[in-house]
Amino acid sequence: MQAIEINHPGAADVLQLTQRPVPQPGMGEVLIKVAAAGVNRPDVFQRQGHYAPPPGASDLPGLEVAGILVEGDLTGDNPFGLKHGDSVCALLAGGGYAEYAVAPLAQCLPVPTGFSMIEAAALPENYFTVWSNVFERGQLGQGEGGVHETLLVQGGSSGIGVTAIQLAHALGHRVFATAGSAEKCAACEKLGAECAINYREQDFVTVVKQATDGRGVDVILDMVAGDYILRELDALAEGGRLVVIATLGGSKASIDAATIMRRRLTLTGSTLRARPIAFKSALGRQLHDKVWPLLESGRLRPVIHQVFPAAEAAKAHALMESSAHIGKLMLQW
Repeated sequence: MQAIEINHPGAADVLQLTQRPVPQPGMGEVLIKVAAAGVNRPDVFQRQGHYAPPPGASDLPGLEVAGILVEGDLTGDNPFGLKHGDSVCALLAGGGYAEYAVAPLAQCLPVPTGFSMIEAAALPENYFTVWSNVFERGQLGQGEGGVHETLLVQGGSSGIGVTAIQLAHALGHRVFATAGSAEKCAACEKLGAECAINYREQDFVTVVKQATDGRGVDVILDMVAGDYILRELDALAEGGRLVVIATLGGSKASIDAATIMRRRLTLTGSTLRARPIAFKSALGRQLHDKVWPLLESGRLRPVIHQVFPAAEAAKAHALMESSAHIGKLMLQW
């Protein structure tokens, strides 16, 4: 099969088209003939040498694919009754940049009705991540603010960001977002953000407090960390939750522990790639039950900025590093 490999850590051009043996699925795994794969920020970190695959995972980048389930073990955890020949999308621990990829059966979901393979491949990494962090760790809608809780999404025009905005808005929450240009802010508002804040021109703490009559927001989804964290704690409402999922602004921060205690705040975070299959399978069931109907009804739709031939993965990575995109970047075989 053809695959895109990382010859050595470095810039985007270290991604090279190569030939690899077709991987063989083991117990509880299936082989997918890949039609499309998503490009995600962790792929960039892996290419740079900053994010090694978990033990046992493929060394090829790629955390999400869509394609045809062609062979493998269907006797284990198969909550959706998938069969050989079915169109599926899957969350992977690696190996998605290839014509064939192996995935745990429990991390495969049926392609939503009416979705193309490219649209379906844009779903797993973002929706698994957003559901796990905004609705499970962040408990949006289940805290002191009840069903009317509010969400602030940092980096609202990213793949994760547009997913979080759309999903929280579809489930009835007020959403705020930050982005780095007027164009990106407009895109966030079109997707459901009540107010998008240009972080180059405005202070997000001031804006969200004004918009919430001084209360602050209940949940913040943070991909920046660094010196944002102290400001984000200030922007939270009483009992608010700050969920950190990336450290684009640095991994170190100073915080005032007394503020956290006095205002009953929660500072948490997570990564998804190395979590157990059982954990990801449970997330998949929740997505199928609560989110797939919203996708199939048209209330949610992935935002795809550009589709590249898989052989041009380096161009996709260069675009991602420029941050000039809004939504997802995709590879197609």
